[in-house]
Amino acid sequence: MKNVDVLAIFAHPDDMELCVAGTLLKMKSIGYQTGALDITRGEMGTRGTPEGRAQEAEDAAQIIRLDVRENLELSDCHVAVSDESKTKLVRALRSLKPKVILTHQIDDPHPDHHHIGQLVRESARLASMRKYDGDYGLDRIPVPIVAHNIFSQRILPSFIVDISEFLEQKMEAIRAHKSQFYNPNSNELETRLTSSKFLDEMENRSRYFGSLIGVDAGEPFFVREMLNVDDPVALLTRSMNLYS
Repeated sequence: MKNVDVLAIFAHPDDMELCVAGTLLKMKSIGYQTGALDITRGEMGTRGTPEGRAQEAEDAAQIIRLDVRENLELSDCHVAVSDESKTKLVRALRSLKPKVILTHQIDDPHPDHHHIGQLVRESARLASMRKYDGDYGLDRIPVPIVAHNIFSQRILPSFIVDISEFLEQKMEAIRAHKSQFYNPNSNELETRLTSSKFLDEMENRSRYFGSLIGVDAGEPFFVREMLNVDDPVALLTRSMNLYS
């Protein structure tokens, strides 16, 4: 695996695109190494096959310009915060060495999303402990900071990333998962995701969070830890245009 600065860890092959594709595109444009770790193959999804979804994930990764995209291959709809899953994720983290992890909210209604939020927090800490899984041969890493994307719960964001320049590419990456979204020629079962309105809802969501910081589009995040700010003047004056 290739080392990355920013790693997105999400349950199913299209979750990363729906939640944080804009942020990953922006981080890549700045010069950071970016990656994604899908936890499951999405085999329990109403539409598509694991093989087809893997190809869609690769197509989306090309659009987002990811340096690496891997799959942990845990069982879809059966993800648990177990010793086995923590060990697998710790090994992936030690291989990729991320500084920042983007992931699901804890308490998300989807059990996999909720458990992955917990799994990431615990594994990020365990990856720094020398004796945890020490015989496997991978060195411990500094604890990565975990930022939870706000998607389904009413939580006040710690910060919002301006993705205005990258909204179009984000939507293109989402549409790369063509088995999962609106297809007028499909005879498969309908879901909320396959509605013709769903992609508009996703774009409107980005525009809403952008409006909160005075830009065209944004992605919101919640961080449990206190943020260490080097220059509060630079940070705070970036928001002054909202009030002038």
